[in-house]
Amino acid sequence: MLHVKPLHLSSPLPVRRGHRPHVTILMATCDGARWLPAQLESFLAQSHGSWSLWVSDDGSTDATRTIVTDFARRHPRHDVRLFDGPCRGAAANFLSLLLHPDLQPGIVALSDQDDVWLPFKIDRALDRIAAAGDGAVLYGGQSLHTGPDLRITGRSRTGGAVASFGNALVQNLVSGHSAVLSAEALRIVRGAGDMGAVPFHDWWLYLLLSGAGAKVIVDPAAVLLYRQHDCNLLGAHAGPRAHLRRMRAIARGDYRAWVDANIAALGQVAPLLTGEARGVLDHLRDLPRRAGMSRLRSLRAAGVRRHGKLEDAILGMAVLGGRM
Repeated sequence: MLHVKPLHLSSPLPVRRGHRPHVTILMATCDGARWLPAQLESFLAQSHGSWSLWVSDDGSTDATRTIVTDFARRHPRHDVRLFDGPCRGAAANFLSLLLHPDLQPGIVALSDQDDVWLPFKIDRALDRIAAAGDGAVLYGGQSLHTGPDLRITGRSRTGGAVASFGNALVQNLVSGHSAVLSAEALRIVRGAGDMGAVPFHDWWLYLLLSGAGAKVIVDPAAVLLYRQHDCNLLGAHAGPRAHLRRMRAIARGDYRAWVDANIAALGQVAPLLTGEARGVLDHLRDLPRRAGMSRLRSLRAAGVRRHGKLEDAILGMAVLGGRM
């Protein structure tokens, strides 16, 4: 069994004790046998011990399913379940778990198969969600970037990011591998139903929940190790390579297609949105698609912008170039 030295990193803040709610960890897998044991062991190392694990596997041909089954057998104290995924990509796989008919109301935490959680991750999220008060809450933390061998190479940073629906229309601030949903946030997601056409599950969660009036926490603390390797779906969101990937996505038209798909999905769940969010959405849909400064000014006036000067400049270039 793999033991990872960074797991002994201390919590950025003291963790409050007392009654702690049960958390269901939702993990999507596909041919992750090489990485999965370290992530499973990091669950066992959590300071919060009341958790279940639901795994949806998208047709793995390696030992992934055997690893999960053996883990369930060795740790009967935790409710570990393995399901057949829809085999329609990561977004559909995660959403299939969030919408599973047997999933009970409560707090859920999303997990990738190749990360390693720091021991205080669950407790940190529970503290921040509790401090936010009643209602729907979406929590997202930061990550320490590593190579395949888990040697730390960098980290994600918020830079004082403030979550909003206008931001969510054009950028995701809550990475799925760190996302934790309160019971009320989960209820909203389940009420929206199967949105199979959305390109990214985490972006959809941020977009839907911010539009529905949920509190979105962008925690500056690093709560997990984000392993970078050749099989990453997207990779880290910071640094020159990440900016280059986004520029390419804009040039190819991918970014515009993603935004359009998200807006179409929001239109199907408009009753779940606040009046303010519906107003922004209607404004964006009614705006002429032609490129130009007037379109950019109109988007800015509606609060549609990316966090960070460089990121917002990239958005501005996309709008002026007719790519958004």
